[in-house]
Amino acid sequence: MAGRSKEKEGGRRGRACVVVLGDIGRSPRMQYHALSLANQALLEVDIVAYGGSEPHGALLANPSIHLYIMKQWPTARQSLPRILILLLKPLVQFFTLLWFLCIKVPSPDIFIVQNPPSVPTLVAVKWASWLRNSSFVVDWHNFGYTLLGLSLGRNSHFVSLYKWFEKHYGKMADASLCVTRAMQHELAQNWGINATVLYDQPPDFFHPASLEERHRLFCRLNKELCQPLGFRDCVSNGTSLIGSNGQNETLFTNEVGPDIYLKRNRPALVVSSTSWTPDEDFGILLEAAVMYDRRVAAILGEDDSLDEDVVWKEISDGKQCLYPRLLFIITGKGPEKEKYEAKIKRLKLKRVAFRTMWLSAEDYPLLLGSADLGVCLHTSSSGLDLPMKVVDMFGCGLPVCAVSYSCIKELVRVDKNGILFSSSSELADELVMLFKGFPDECDALKILKNGALETSSSTRWATEWEEHAKPLINKVISRF
Repeated sequence: MAGRSKEKEGGRRGRACVVVLGDIGRSPRMQYHALSLANQALLEVDIVAYGGSEPHGALLANPSIHLYIMKQWPTARQSLPRILILLLKPLVQFFTLLWFLCIKVPSPDIFIVQNPPSVPTLVAVKWASWLRNSSFVVDWHNFGYTLLGLSLGRNSHFVSLYKWFEKHYGKMADASLCVTRAMQHELAQNWGINATVLYDQPPDFFHPASLEERHRLFCRLNKELCQPLGFRDCVSNGTSLIGSNGQNETLFTNEVGPDIYLKRNRPALVVSSTSWTPDEDFGILLEAAVMYDRRVAAILGEDDSLDEDVVWKEISDGKQCLYPRLLFIITGKGPEKEKYEAKIKRLKLKRVAFRTMWLSAEDYPLLLGSADLGVCLHTSSSGLDLPMKVVDMFGCGLPVCAVSYSCIKELVRVDKNGILFSSSSELADELVMLFKGFPDECDALKILKNGALETSSSTRWATEWEEHAKPLINKVISRF
């Protein structure tokens, strides 16, 4: 099985099956695996996953990649008692997976499965690998039992049973990949699993956006950017005419003849991507936004009774200020989104505004490449995985403020490409420090920006995959 052709006996091309018990459009690492298996390992690739969000266009356009979409667990059944859901849902998923893996897809040489979720995924894929005489590789993104423990508690019998299945079937894999050295150490010391570290790296379509790309993106998003979550805010006030003049002006840019330029009085654009789940405390960001608003007012000596309309009129009239307005764009889907949107609507802030949106796989990298700062609230249920959103931000040359936890320094180099925080107060301090003198005289932010640009140019997904994943996959396939 040596060489790049991956031709099997009789001229048949080798085949891989990528398994995700989740929305493939929201599983970027597995999408990148599929693209690398097709383009770098020259395999035919079948993806078995749930639908919901549109995958990246590069994946849909690749003739060697074939999507098999399973039906989701019906939401109508969520009204069943919790104990029944915990028992019935994995059984239904197990038999659905077996049907797809053993009947629907062509027989593969290798299964590559995302973990978590672990139950019933690892069990179903292992059984399918036995039945189809295929190799079986687990890509460890995190531990499933620690995620389940967030809702049920670490002492739950269900969590203990889940961990047993995860460990037992994880050890039965022919090979393993994982996302950090900390996780590699944990798997080796306490699980008896030897895993190869494959760091998340951004693919080539994550890059700093050009001025023209920024302008075109902001034109497309103009309506959403100017529409407040509440009645009005510091961004929506006075923007009713923006974009009405032949799409030549946006909140951030202006096009005059052949030239596009950034507005000096634009808001600072801060992006955060969240799954709106309990393991990412979005309340930290809301509290930090309130603190930034109050601290800037105190620094500028504004009376607390000063109405926001006065501040907004001064901004609309072009008044320059030592500290900018902040526009937080929060991307993602998840169960707690509506709860936090309701909280945002009740805020009364002078210099901070929020927008929530879901972007296409093509527009999301452009937004990151157009922003001034990224914020990551990921804390990790296990403390052993790294947030892919930060990898994407660095790929676009975007510096990051990230929640501090055990292994985050494997990714964020403090004061080089980002800074860490442990509380909303620390994050507020960092926002005040980084944006002082925006847009031209914020030296601390510029230093982090340069560091993020250096990070973006150092390693890409294709290089990382070629060096670490491809040799392992070739070796595993050659045994079968």
